[in-house]
Amino acid sequence: MTHPVWNTDPILLHLGPIQIHWYGLFFAAGIFIAYLLVLKVARAEGVSPQRLEPIFLPVVLGVVIGARLVHCLFYEPDYYLAHPWEILAIWKGGLASHGGILGGILGLWLGARRQKIPFLWLLSRVAVAALPAAALIRIGNFFNSEILGKPTELPWGIVFARVDALPRHPVMLYEAGGYLLIFAVLWTCLHRSVRDRALDWMLTGWALLLIFAWRILLEWVKVPQADYSTGLPLNVGQLLSLPFLLLGAGMILYGRKLRRRYR
Repeated sequence: MTHPVWNTDPILLHLGPIQIHWYGLFFAAGIFIAYLLVLKVARAEGVSPQRLEPIFLPVVLGVVIGARLVHCLFYEPDYYLAHPWEILAIWKGGLASHGGILGGILGLWLGARRQKIPFLWLLSRVAVAALPAAALIRIGNFFNSEILGKPTELPWGIVFARVDALPRHPVMLYEAGGYLLIFAVLWTCLHRSVRDRALDWMLTGWALLLIFAWRILLEWVKVPQADYSTGLPLNVGQLLSLPFLLLGAGMILYGRKLRRRYR
């Protein structure tokens, strides 16, 4: 069976000493789209977009810093603890989505507090709006030929020529597709549901539950990213996903309890 071969240059443009990578383009586009979606929801719900603009920078910084720290400390701790100055070398790659989410939540909390915006309302809207960004970042990983799947003989397996000659699961595309599907469902719920405190809890809860359930499942066909073994049935990515999944389930249950209370 002949499998498609992926051998695209991860660098989109060379401008003298400056290189523009596909990954960077998709990352920036995703953040911008998420921002526009949050503004759209804010206008529809009577919140001034001007109140949200100062929150944008703390969130982006939180995402990048959190993603870098978790990658360094959880996926390659031996290397980065021996070379701590390399933690600052973000341009060399290495960002973990779990840390990006934690850092983004912290940035949201700080921004919401300063702007006197209800944190949970903001978090729930961002949780939905960020899903297309997550999908675009995974497409950026595809252009980088990174976060690879395990070898497969299935007809949709792809040979990542910059890595080896084996057909592999395009797991980053599986992940991107899942995020877009979750976005479509939650975006519909956001616009059709009654606006109340319960919705804030449940939107965030369902986003966390679905994202990390999908992530845990995909880890079974993904090449382990950590440079060490956990010695457990679950790998590092799955272990880091479990707290988010459980938090999401708890938020859904609490949201349902609130909705029953105020009926």
